[in-house]
Amino acid sequence: MRGRIFNIFFLVSVIVAVGVSIWGPEALSDYRDRSLLGTIHEQQVESGEEGYRYQLSPAEKLYVLSRALESQAAAESEWGLKGQGQETWQQESGGSYAFVVNHRGLSEDVSYEEMNEAVNQALSDLKEAGILPESVQRVEPELYEAELYSAIDVREPRNSAAVWRLTLSQSQRGLLKENRLMEAYMDADDGKIYEFYARTERKWEDMDPDTLVSSWCQYLGLPKPRAFESSGILSEATPFFRKYVVQGNGEERTIVTVGFYEGIQEIFIRITQ
Repeated sequence: MRGRIFNIFFLVSVIVAVGVSIWGPEALSDYRDRSLLGTIHEQQVESGEEGYRYQLSPAEKLYVLSRALESQAAAESEWGLKGQGQETWQQESGGSYAFVVNHRGLSEDVSYEEMNEAVNQALSDLKEAGILPESVQRVEPELYEAELYSAIDVREPRNSAAVWRLTLSQSQRGLLKENRLMEAYMDADDGKIYEFYARTERKWEDMDPDTLVSSWCQYLGLPKPRAFESSGILSEATPFFRKYVVQGNGEERTIVTVGFYEGIQEIFIRITQ
């Protein structure tokens, strides 16, 4: 009698187990589906590329920006687009580069006051490094115009740099331009100034271009510059200049010109190819 009861219990257990194995997953799935329908759920999904942003080194940024600025200058010269802010590009064996207006601008990520503060901090850093004299005045928001650009390697769009172009406003009549920053290209990420034109009290004979460019490279975190033999004195609109090479990755290089315009007493550091 006891053995028969055990056999019946065992048989019922097997039937229940088989039934659960067949019906259970489907019932659970239906229950989960009903709980998810008509509602919004959030789930964190890990991805190998999530949050990834390619960071260019200072030398890479310098190279991309110099190529993009050169493409802009070439287009302005050929098509007379200067001052129109139109998109331009350059197609060479090394690829296509563009210098385009970044419509993100001041409205979303940064205010004009924050950008202005960053420029003045950059000026202080340049003065401390001996690149600019203390006589250069601080940037006043009402006297300058700022626009955000993107320098882009069109073949590899991840190779891009956001740059603020700051210029002294031409609408300010009667404004004395002595000891003022005239134009600058500033990294929108770290606030470093890559290229600038500034009117100062300095004269060319008072300047040491080798020391100046070395300090500028150190300020930007660039490799040490090497002297570059220019193709001729007519390569610049002034006889007062000296050119250098900053080496990047592989065969990439950027030409850095330290120069001076006599008469208006304007010193500049310009990057080209």
